[in-house]
Amino acid sequence: MNAPITAAHLPLTDAQAERLRTLVGELSPAQLLWVSGYLAAHAQHGGDVPATPAATAAGALTVLYGSQSGNGAKLARRLAELAQARGLAVTLTSTADYKPVRLRDERTLALIVSTHGEGEPPDSARELHEYLHGRKAPRLESLRYAVLALGDSSYQFYCQTGKDFDAAFEKQGAQRLFERVDCDIDYDDAAAAWMEQLLGRVGSAPAVRATPALTPVGGGMQYDKRNPYQAEVLENIVLNGRGSDKETRHIELAVPGLSYTPGDALGVLAQNDPRLVDELLSVLDLSAEAPVSVGGVTLPLAQALTGHLEITALTRPFLAGWAALAGADRLTALLADGNEAALRAFLDGRQIIDVVQEFALPGLEADAFVGLLRRLPPRLYSLASSLAASPDEAHVTVAAVRYHSHGRARAGVASTWLADRVQPGDTVPVFIEANENFRLPADPQAPAIMIGPGTGVAPFRAFLQEREVQGATGQNWLFFGDRHFHTDFLYQTDWQGWLKGGLLTRMDVAFSRDQARKVYVQDRLRERGGELYAWLQSGAHVYVCGDATAMAADVHAALRDIVAAEGGLGAEAAEEYLRELARTRRYQRDIY
Repeated sequence: MNAPITAAHLPLTDAQAERLRTLVGELSPAQLLWVSGYLAAHAQHGGDVPATPAATAAGALTVLYGSQSGNGAKLARRLAELAQARGLAVTLTSTADYKPVRLRDERTLALIVSTHGEGEPPDSARELHEYLHGRKAPRLESLRYAVLALGDSSYQFYCQTGKDFDAAFEKQGAQRLFERVDCDIDYDDAAAAWMEQLLGRVGSAPAVRATPALTPVGGGMQYDKRNPYQAEVLENIVLNGRGSDKETRHIELAVPGLSYTPGDALGVLAQNDPRLVDELLSVLDLSAEAPVSVGGVTLPLAQALTGHLEITALTRPFLAGWAALAGADRLTALLADGNEAALRAFLDGRQIIDVVQEFALPGLEADAFVGLLRRLPPRLYSLASSLAASPDEAHVTVAAVRYHSHGRARAGVASTWLADRVQPGDTVPVFIEANENFRLPADPQAPAIMIGPGTGVAPFRAFLQEREVQGATGQNWLFFGDRHFHTDFLYQTDWQGWLKGGLLTRMDVAFSRDQARKVYVQDRLRERGGELYAWLQSGAHVYVCGDATAMAADVHAALRDIVAAEGGLGAEAAEEYLRELARTRRYQRDIY
């Protein structure tokens, strides 16, 4: 319940506080939302904000976001703040909480949505996506809309979910306010321009520049990828035993200036391997000291390639640009419509160094090359710690990526930077990426089923640390898998301690290479189907973390089959059972 409005709480006289209390008591939630935006705009623009009903009715805006990792949510909140500052009536909603039938009543809608995996909607937007593409999709002639699509141009189905929604709205008769904007991983400027264009179409107040703002949180500065926190490395330990063919690191960082919740991720701003930078400079015959512009700042080329630009992952925009500069007809043909399979085969295992070497371009200027590259994206790692258990620390679990392809040794940018070139005492630029779609049950008595093979087990270490400190009484069941028991049982002593103490009710493991027939976590799920279904029926929450390519789909199929078999349901009814779990936040996934 809100505290009563009195002059003791506000810089108001008693009479002003009483008038405010009376007004607030008379207003509906929608009217309160409008008033909050109007007052913010009034303060910002010195009283020049019109308050006519006609203007605000025309400017009513629903901001809807579908986000897997949290970027879409942050942008949606920023848009809502800017709209309210203009005096617009704003409704801000996640697609996870949005009832699809509400679309019939919407008049102006801004949708910010990411694409997950190979062209799939994020889990939170799946129901709305299916509704709009199904037989029940309504006619939407009264709707005006705009779409901001988030994606990664190194994937084949770049921004596909945003494209799907845009096409579905148009098909149902909705009016597009302006063309959809597709954003790559460095989305800030494009998103800011989209917001400004949208607000210019929806509202009538003076333009507000839509640039990200730093706001105080907990008395400190809000850190993000443009303003990272410099965290000292406390520990950098190999978790695998001797003889393992994997290298998994447990890294502990000092973060007294950061706050996070179990389920969040740590964003790491890594650096490219200097050896790869030197090789690129040699192949391109460019000077390390050549001045280039990155984000309006002039830097030596080697510095730009090391810490600011993506020099590994191939994207369609890079291939198109290089094909044009080098006159590479083969690349141009691969990018043509109808050649998607050939393009996928070409991209498999190749990086930028392969293209610039195979399709040589003598005399290339440094700025021309830099103009083809996108910004080096941060890497996100699920946090493996709870602040309640490890104050002022953040722990992550990192699998060093190393492989060979096309005759060349390859390495993951961030994982091998952390494994090979970062030592205790060094500082690492980081920030917290909130993930509201991966949270412990609000009820400490609720059971939790956690499924996390490999490094996917990281957030469940944080979950159990948090539940232990909370004194939560809900049962906990962990499914973990990796290759070998003796060398790859990550955090074994932690799990054993929690099993002995009773916090971890039970644990099932699957070590795939310890027997002739490979066994995975989904196999263990099926073996425990009856018990697992009983847990679901008693209100258990299910969490899945790890590989999206195969594991997540296999685990989902196992859960569906268990529900069908144990509940006596058909396949579609079992799928609907899981959809209902997702709608009520009892089935959450953090997959990548």
